[in-house]
Amino acid sequence: MSKDDTQDNNQEKCVVLLSGGLDSATCLAVARDQGYACHTMAVDYGQRHRAELTASEKLSRAMGAVDHKVLHIDLRQIGGSALTDDIDVPQQREQGIPVTYVPARNTIFLSMALAYAETLDAQRIFIGVNQVDYSGYPDCRPEFIQAFENLAQLATKAGVEGRPITIETPLLTLNKAQIIRLGHDLGVDYSLTVSCYQADVHGRACGRCDSCHYRKKGFAEAGIADPTPYQPQHG
Repeated sequence: MSKDDTQDNNQEKCVVLLSGGLDSATCLAVARDQGYACHTMAVDYGQRHRAELTASEKLSRAMGAVDHKVLHIDLRQIGGSALTDDIDVPQQREQGIPVTYVPARNTIFLSMALAYAETLDAQRIFIGVNQVDYSGYPDCRPEFIQAFENLAQLATKAGVEGRPITIETPLLTLNKAQIIRLGHDLGVDYSLTVSCYQADVHGRACGRCDSCHYRKKGFAEAGIADPTPYQPQHG
């Protein structure tokens, strides 16, 4: 799924981590709006469902990315999360860091994106982390992003040679309603996104998990119709 090279050569390149969810789709829209030639990347890490990987490919194509890669790593070999292990996804809000936290996930994903950015000679990586309406994951905090950016300058040829790769987090301080309004204004088709932690094979959401809670709340507060397909029994 490549576009002609003219577009890519005439624009500054960036890598966008595109999970297939609401936040990452909005992040791609922001990068596109800023004029970048966007190279999207998803990670097949052994997650509970495949629907988000299908969604990421559809979003990349629909939103005009230059190309789309799916990298593979089996985090089920490590486990420790309801998304990568035989642990039930909780149906109520949890105190502290929830069991849907995947150990070191954003560290791993950003490392992969960093390698890809270096090969493209891209100096921007966009990631849709958010510290407002989120589940309390430690790798969504600004302190983590700053620390990883510092690491990127030390650990890469590009950084050592004075071409540092920066981590762009345009959604970091926005709540879900603000993210949805931003994406809506930028033309994101949210019906293509999958946010649910336990979506079925058709990409339909459970309507009960933490991610569904924040998504429903965001659309309601944004005053925008929720296009999410929900599983019939949970509506």
